[in-house]
Amino acid sequence: MCGIIGGFLTDTFNPMQVLDTISHRGPDSQGFFEEGKLFLGHTRLSIQDLSENGNQPMFSNDKRFVIVFNGEIYNHQAIRKLLVDVNFKSTGDTETVLYAFIKYGADALNLLNGIFAFAIFDTHTKELFIARDHFGVKPLYFYNDGITFLFGSEIKSFFPFKINKELSYQSFINYLTFLWSPGEVTPFKFVKKLLPGSYLKLNVNDFSSIQHSFYNNDDVPNGIYFDISEEEAINKLDFYLRQAVERQLLSDVPVGFFLSGGLDSTLLVAIAKKLNPNLNFPCYTINTKVLKDGKEGFADDLHYAKDAALFLGVELNVVNAEIDIVKDFDKMIWHLDEPQADPAPFHVFNIASLARKQGIKVLIGGTAGDDIFSGYRRHIALQYEYMIERIPLMLRKFIKSTSNFLPVKVPLFRRIKKFVENFDKSQNDRMIGYFDWMDIITIKKLFKKEIRKDVENYNVHDFFHSLLRKIPSEHTMLNKMLFLERNTFLVDHNLNYTDKMAMAVGVEVRVPYLDRDLVAFAQQLNPNLKLKGLVTKYLLKKVAERYLPKEIIYRPKTGFGAPVRKWITVEMNDMIRERLSEQNIKRQGIFDYEKVQELINKNKSGGIDASYTIWSLLAISSWIDQFFFNNNSSSI
Repeated sequence: MCGIIGGFLTDTFNPMQVLDTISHRGPDSQGFFEEGKLFLGHTRLSIQDLSENGNQPMFSNDKRFVIVFNGEIYNHQAIRKLLVDVNFKSTGDTETVLYAFIKYGADALNLLNGIFAFAIFDTHTKELFIARDHFGVKPLYFYNDGITFLFGSEIKSFFPFKINKELSYQSFINYLTFLWSPGEVTPFKFVKKLLPGSYLKLNVNDFSSIQHSFYNNDDVPNGIYFDISEEEAINKLDFYLRQAVERQLLSDVPVGFFLSGGLDSTLLVAIAKKLNPNLNFPCYTINTKVLKDGKEGFADDLHYAKDAALFLGVELNVVNAEIDIVKDFDKMIWHLDEPQADPAPFHVFNIASLARKQGIKVLIGGTAGDDIFSGYRRHIALQYEYMIERIPLMLRKFIKSTSNFLPVKVPLFRRIKKFVENFDKSQNDRMIGYFDWMDIITIKKLFKKEIRKDVENYNVHDFFHSLLRKIPSEHTMLNKMLFLERNTFLVDHNLNYTDKMAMAVGVEVRVPYLDRDLVAFAQQLNPNLKLKGLVTKYLLKKVAERYLPKEIIYRPKTGFGAPVRKWITVEMNDMIRERLSEQNIKRQGIFDYEKVQELINKNKSGGIDASYTIWSLLAISSWIDQFFFNNNSSSI
């Protein structure tokens, strides 16, 4: 697991300054390559082949090809068997990827089962090839203004260069609506995210030659499901889960696990113990008891994690979730690269920090279990679609309007309001609307008038609709929703903060639920085996019954919680007054002070539930100061 940076440019620059921007991602070694206008940089976190043979940039034996690679390829030993003519110098997966590409070109991507972002340069043809893994576990950004082309693991890696910092106001609408930004869009107009399962190919001498192609078909539902019994499905899922965990234990350094006590993470630990009964994998959990607030609708997981650890016989390290939200807020935004609005990144950072202090470079977690097998409340809400469709439109509008009188300080009433918010829309729009935290009319009014004109025609849901157009043969609402989950919320929110916050302290996070074979199998499961009635992750739970007690499997779902609503009205009150003050808002030049204050006051009075929107405004303000106004390469 590493950091990569590269591109084409004519300006001079300091290579060490460039590598320093991503040194946290790879503290073990650094490397740099330049040829004409092209450069490639790498910072290494040694996981496989700890010797110097694994250092990068790495060259082919004939020196024609050079690679910088970030990630892990879990099946790379199997791929090496296809490369019998190669005289390998290392035992690591980077060299495997390099020679697979030399032999198969872009088709090599279909061989890889792992998490990755890499670039390979052909010194003869002057062609650069850049790829991101199938599901977007590893981040990869690129900058292109027609003169300069850059790519990197993090946006901040572009700071040592003279880049155009023109802002994308559409991205800020995304962050305010969803708390993250789906698709390619980032806060910088000329910086894009390379989408999961895609690659770029371009020539150093011809920017018009850029080709952007998709290669991943593992995650595209087609409405065709396996015709197998439930028992057979359980057996097959058990096999694929075991295979995924066994693959991802591949490492030349110690491996640990996240263990929340929830189904997803606990099942992975149970399988790992079954595969390696004599090993005691160190496990890590978060104690959120100090943050517990009944008004937020989340609970403390600690006793579940302790019960699971006791049952499995593993060492459990408990990290206290005491967060100095005001002090640490800017640091979180800096590491995230994007103004995401969620407290969960703090927990990942704190867990990874303790693991790193204890010598653990690799953590395995249960991320994506909900997105593959259906584990969110919004999935349950889809079960009522057949009833909603039968309600006359006028009555649905009436129900929606009356929900405005429900008190938003009560978690149950907030969920009811969320459920009926899009009652008057089409089925697909209702489904997409479950991702929204605030209505688009209110959000657009927060911008200055001149900016509002630029964004008034922007449809914040366009990317979601473009995804649905890719799956015309899928008619099941649940599978549609899961496809949206994996291509938006999972990659742009959960995977981004998990990678960035763990790599901030040099820890790699692996996600077995995104093993390619496992995802391909889950994709063709009958949706009724994922969500059966109101039982989420039904089939996964049936497999878990082979490994865990039912009280662990069927416990209430919680998650990484924090009292955001309390923070916004109490602990962060002074921060809000300062950063969303008239002076500061006018200095940053994006939002309308009066509209922002109106939002804050309505939230305080309980008229609306806007705490996460205010958190998002603070995140954007922090990002603007650190990424837009600040020209330094290390803000924190």
